[in-house]
Amino acid sequence: MAKVLMKGNQALAESCLRAGCRFFSGYPITPQTDILEYLSWRMDEVGGKCVQTESELCGVNMLFGAAAAGARALTTTSGPGFSLKQEGISYLCGSDLPAVIVDVQRIGCALGDIFMGQGDYWQLTRGGGHGDYRTIVLAPCSVQESVDLAYGAFDLAEKYRHPVIIATDAALGQMMEPVELPEMKEHDMEKYDWYIRPRKEDEPQRAIWNRYWDWEDGGHKYPAYILDKYGRMEAEEQRWEEVETEDAEIVIVAYGTSARVAKSAIARARKEGIRLGMIRPITLWPFPKKAFDELGSQVKGILDVERNILGQMKDDVILADENRHPVEFYGEYWDNTSEFKIVEIAKEMLEKY
Repeated sequence: MAKVLMKGNQALAESCLRAGCRFFSGYPITPQTDILEYLSWRMDEVGGKCVQTESELCGVNMLFGAAAAGARALTTTSGPGFSLKQEGISYLCGSDLPAVIVDVQRIGCALGDIFMGQGDYWQLTRGGGHGDYRTIVLAPCSVQESVDLAYGAFDLAEKYRHPVIIATDAALGQMMEPVELPEMKEHDMEKYDWYIRPRKEDEPQRAIWNRYWDWEDGGHKYPAYILDKYGRMEAEEQRWEEVETEDAEIVIVAYGTSARVAKSAIARARKEGIRLGMIRPITLWPFPKKAFDELGSQVKGILDVERNILGQMKDDVILADENRHPVEFYGEYWDNTSEFKIVEIAKEMLEKY
């Protein structure tokens, strides 16, 4: 199939349509608004519904209703809007409903700013609302990977009856790259018997309620159900990319656009004889612990590279590595992540360790 030149946000939106998504509800917020703008006309062409809601709260709760009715449903947002969606995401998890949520990250807490950032990692990976839950989080690092992960996200959500979040950022959403789009497919809204639909005359009454209230056994089976569900996710869904880790003495851990800069740093370092490599998490949760289990004895240290101030992924890196190596952090906020700075830090780590 021929490639086309598309902006990241629009390519992701088109991929969701081609995966059978026929319902979108969302509210404008930079830098994800082009997804809403694109779907406002494109959804009509494929026979779906696009609703510009009055708030992010409304957007996620309409998503809940569409998912319960059997639709492949999508909502997108950024920064402050993602915070407002947390209770709805918690309800999706509590009701075992599949849906896809996109967070086009921006910098800073509170309102932050519209520039590229990776400041939502904790909220993405720890369950941003209340209760015992987490979500599967996919982190693309190119427009093509945004397309590929979005296309498969609905299947993944339905596999576990669970919401899937795609974590991009302002740079990835706004950049233009050539992409190969997948084929168009339709989704049968009555494919699964647990979707709500009109009851036929001879059918028993059906209802969906919060999974915490399992009246048949007083709820005692619920903890085992949850542990099994999340255990299967952790065992089966860890995804990552390895870049020259076979002989690396310093291993970078970076995701999304930070990983793009890290790849340039690896090429630069290798020319100088510095054995630099990278583990790029594609799933932020479940975090790819298996990748760290495969690191060789030549590794002297790990460098966590993120576009935030506090090094939000560092704790997961340390846990995945099981304290086998020293872990340092390099982050930027206003300035762009620098390949030169990465190489400089790697040299300092080699001297130190």
